[in-house]
Amino acid sequence: MLLSPSEIDRSITETVVGARTDVATTIAQIVTTTGNTLFLTAVVVVAAIVFTVRRAYAEATLIGVGSLVGYLLMVGLKNLVARPRPPVADRLIDIDTFSFPSGHAMMSMIVYCLLGAALYRTVFWVRAHPTVLLIAPVWSVAIGCTRVYLGVHWTTDVVAGWLIGAAWVALCLWLCRRWATVAATARPPVRAGR
Repeated sequence: MLLSPSEIDRSITETVVGARTDVATTIAQIVTTTGNTLFLTAVVVVAAIVFTVRRAYAEATLIGVGSLVGYLLMVGLKNLVARPRPPVADRLIDIDTFSFPSGHAMMSMIVYCLLGAALYRTVFWVRAHPTVLLIAPVWSVAIGCTRVYLGVHWTTDVVAGWLIGAAWVALCLWLCRRWATVAATARPPVRAGR
């Protein structure tokens, strides 16, 4: 017999809550901090400033605007869906906003992957070692898993956050590439000197 998504969510939450340990809880609380709004905002601001100082304006815009609009999208989806969080008794963090999608999962996917893309575009070492870019989605997955462990999200909230975040990153990169192509074709041709 197939379980519904809500039954799967409840089953996973019950299993995770029953398997908690002090060490795992401490690790989860540390990892989840790297996906909160304050931490991610600091990452975006610092990255945008560094890229701007290096005159990598397209990359500064990519991470700044892409993250800001992604955040507004996440907040809009939360309020549109208005899904309640798991029971208060299961939560290790006091939180009272809506549950779907997981903001930590979605925004960590967006911010860290956009940062990775910007670094790939501007840093030779990253282009020479592209497997380092896997750190971004893997870290986002770790952050999302902590949200289920800490009892503040259903599993489907987290999976949706990852998928929506990844789709938003793909759209941002496509728009960035499209904008660069249009800008390049709009430039007047360079005439050879006589």
